[in-house]
Amino acid sequence: MERAEPTGAGRGMDGPETNASVVASRRPLISRWPRGFARRTSTAKMAAAALMATLTLPACSSIGPPAVSRDGFDYAGAVANSWKSQMLFNLVKLRYGDAPMFLDVGQIVSGYTMQSTFTATGNLFGVQGYLPGTEIGSVGLGAQGQFTDRPTITYSPLVGEKFARTLMKPIPPVSLMSLIQAGDPISLVFRLAVQEVNGIQNRFGGDLRARPPDPEYYELLERLQRIQSSGGISMRLRPMEHGEGLVMGLRQRIDPALEADSLAVRHLLGLDPRATEFEVVYGSVASNDKEVALLTRSIIEILVDLASSISVPEEHVADQRVSPTPDPDAGPSGPVPPLIRIDSSADRPRDAFVAVPYRDHWFWIDDRDMRSKRIFSFLMFVFTLVQTEGEKQGAPIVTIPAG
Repeated sequence: MERAEPTGAGRGMDGPETNASVVASRRPLISRWPRGFARRTSTAKMAAAALMATLTLPACSSIGPPAVSRDGFDYAGAVANSWKSQMLFNLVKLRYGDAPMFLDVGQIVSGYTMQSTFTATGNLFGVQGYLPGTEIGSVGLGAQGQFTDRPTITYSPLVGEKFARTLMKPIPPVSLMSLIQAGDPISLVFRLAVQEVNGIQNRFGGDLRARPPDPEYYELLERLQRIQSSGGISMRLRPMEHGEGLVMGLRQRIDPALEADSLAVRHLLGLDPRATEFEVVYGSVASNDKEVALLTRSIIEILVDLASSISVPEEHVADQRVSPTPDPDAGPSGPVPPLIRIDSSADRPRDAFVAVPYRDHWFWIDDRDMRSKRIFSFLMFVFTLVQTEGEKQGAPIVTIPAG
């Protein structure tokens, strides 16, 4: 009787099953992690950490605080340069008989917008299928940003009542004397902004009423300047019937070398030689020998007078588009140069303190001409002083978001 052979998966076709085949049949489908798994896992962790750091960065920083100092200086410089160009441009226009036009910067609003979007999607690692070593995985990173800067600048023209108050109203004597008290040269203030002192007239360069100065005017300015430089001029306010009045004092105790100047000033102005204090009033002629009457100029008169000395192209004079530049005045010490020197050229200057184009030419102040630069800046200061006295509103408002 024959014995039946056992059947099953464990029997080989050519012989009985072996231990090796049993072990192989019981081995798992995937016996180990895929190759490179540890390296890719480390890279994925680093990418995730970098992404989280990027996502948290916008929440910890702001564009506002750095913009305050940066934009504050930038806008201040831009407004100052625009103001200088506007002043010179109007001087040139007056030289050619054109009407001036001033624009005030009323308000500057600088608005910033920053938007940022970050996305992260995918499967950092994975294993799929029945074959050993088969890996699938995906990582997706996305970022989008937008930055917008929308400044809004408001201009207001100087017209109507504001124009008349700022440009055509004479400067109060108190304001001019306060400049002298602050240290500005009395010869500069009187030559620029005073038309007449106790009947002694200054020059005027406008085409419609041009006139030379009285012979005593420059002598008076020279003597007053020497007295001021030695500390012999003082100012104070004194209660009077119509309110507080300004009193100018000529000190008695001065350098003996300046006593002749002090007596000559009193003589030229018709003042009491024994008095030491004199009331300063507005007008052409003093009512007594203890008054100093100042007929002050308006801003438009100052501009017209300064514009008359601008150097213009010869072809414009030949075409009768502008009047010739007048010769310098004669003073006790020789020719008196103009207060400010403004040149003209067909080409744009390379080294200019301020330059503007007009009628196919450039008009400019040399950056190396310190005298003209100082007087030009002083003119802008006087303009601001007059404009501030006539209105209660302050300087231009600059709004910069800081959040």
